[in-house]
Amino acid sequence: MTVTMTSTISVEAIHIAASDAMVAMAARVSTKGAEAASNAADAGLINALVRDRHGSPFEHGLLTFRVHAPLFVMTEHLRHRAGWSYNGESGRYKTFSPVFWTPPAERGVTQVGRAMEYDIQEGNDAQRADVREELEEQAEIAWTSYSYLLERGIAREVARQVLPTNLMTTYYTSCNPRSLMHFLGLRGQGTHALWEIQQVANRYEEFFMDAMPDTYRAFVAAGRVAP
Repeated sequence: MTVTMTSTISVEAIHIAASDAMVAMAARVSTKGAEAASNAADAGLINALVRDRHGSPFEHGLLTFRVHAPLFVMTEHLRHRAGWSYNGESGRYKTFSPVFWTPPAERGVTQVGRAMEYDIQEGNDAQRADVREELEEQAEIAWTSYSYLLERGIAREVARQVLPTNLMTTYYTSCNPRSLMHFLGLRGQGTHALWEIQQVANRYEEFFMDAMPDTYRAFVAAGRVAP
């Protein structure tokens, strides 16, 4: 099989069962039972809930996504545990596909500053070429080794150990709206998060904005801090 390099991270919304109305209903049961209200009243209530950090009404919903990204992105994503569920490709039970990540033109490649306080810079043409060429060469070497081991009868769970973290993988992940807002606050716009995981967060944000516009507006108004 031929090695393929890609600069595309894809995120699909598989199932969304989350709405502003559900948040409002969950909040009102505390004081008014099942009493209904207008959309304007719901929006005002949601804004107050986010502003005052009353978070539990935002846990009554589910968003499921399918992500195709490098292994190192999935590793970053797995750090988010509260309110998140994961299922991904298993290198123990299937043979991976020879698709590897290489940074696109807009992704910076040089670092300025010290750990936890650095900035990523664009880098010059030579540096960008070095990154691209080295990633392609190492992908070819790794895939050749992986294929050789499999052909020799080595178990997949052992053979996979030669593969690098820029191997592309697919995983499903589900969360509730509160957990999603926490993720966006740490990994989305204006954060110091890894560039690649910010691309995942940006797609999540688009789906979130569409499914729960009142909650999204309240989240932004509150400084992108989860309730």
